[in-house]
Amino acid sequence: MAPYVNDVAVRWSDQDAYGHVNHARVVTLLEDARTGLLFDAATKAGVAAFEAGLLVASLEVAYKRPIAWTPAGVRVVMTAQDVRAASFRVAYRLLLPNGAGDGSFDEAKPAVTASTQLVPYDLATERPRRLTAEEREFLAGYTT
Repeated sequence: MAPYVNDVAVRWSDQDAYGHVNHARVVTLLEDARTGLLFDAATKAGVAAFEAGLLVASLEVAYKRPIAWTPAGVRVVMTAQDVRAASFRVAYRLLLPNGAGDGSFDEAKPAVTASTQLVPYDLATERPRRLTAEEREFLAGYTT
């Protein structure tokens, strides 16, 4: 299956005093990318239940290279993993432009690798819920 790819803009204010994207802002870039997968792409595929509620149960981030501001932004490549009855993980590889000026990104050396474990959540009952068959089928399209 193919991963989901989302290009995300890096804001000038995301930088710290050293001219690199601040570690907390990296998590926001990952969140921005994830909404493209779980809200935009899912809704387009007819799966709107994720919009009803999702909780991040855990987050792991490994910083491999500094991220400097660039007008090209970053590319986030995502896959679904460990899809269970009531949770799943999204794995991320955050890529930087390769510097060739052709709009391509450096696939070989991600700046960040990360994963979030997500739990579907029913906001009305304030309780976790199980994934629907449609959600599982959607995630299977991005499972490695």
